[in-house]
Amino acid sequence: MKPGWITTLAALFSALTLAQACSAERDVTPSAASEAGFTVYLVRHAEKTGAEDDPELTADGMARAETLAEVLADEPIEVIWSSDYTRTRQTAAPLAERLRMDVQLYDASDLPGFAETLEAAGETAVVVGHSNTTPALSALLGGDGGTPIDEAREYDRLYVLSGVGTGSVETDIRRYGARYDGGDN
Repeated sequence: MKPGWITTLAALFSALTLAQACSAERDVTPSAASEAGFTVYLVRHAEKTGAEDDPELTADGMARAETLAEVLADEPIEVIWSSDYTRTRQTAAPLAERLRMDVQLYDASDLPGFAETLEAAGETAVVVGHSNTTPALSALLGGDGGTPIDEAREYDRLYVLSGVGTGSVETDIRRYGARYDGGDN
């Protein structure tokens, strides 16, 4: 090989290495959207039929699931998640149908891993969970877990976590559908 070829190859190699380094730096630079974070909506499943292992929704629960679909229909939702139980999948179904989306399943026994999955994806998401997992997931995402959910009667709590992924999450806990009054019924 002539000495000129070695110099040319070395220059090309240097240029390629520099180009890769520059493109890698561009890939990790946060966009304006990622700097603002994203929104995650968390809900507990709607009213269930009983205490069996995998109960379905009651008629009231089906009505609440429809109400949830109405409440969230105009939000810029990119993905819907549900734990793999009949009651949670049935709660997510009307919204998924309205938005023409598939419901993605997550492992409710690995909330830290699921929180990492949500943060890495950076998508506006709805997550249907349970009375114990919903407040815990809110806290894992940097939000306020709120007071414990009344497992026997409280089905109307909707967490809206804004700014997920920024380190500064705002939590708005709302009510939807038939209201829980906290009384002794």
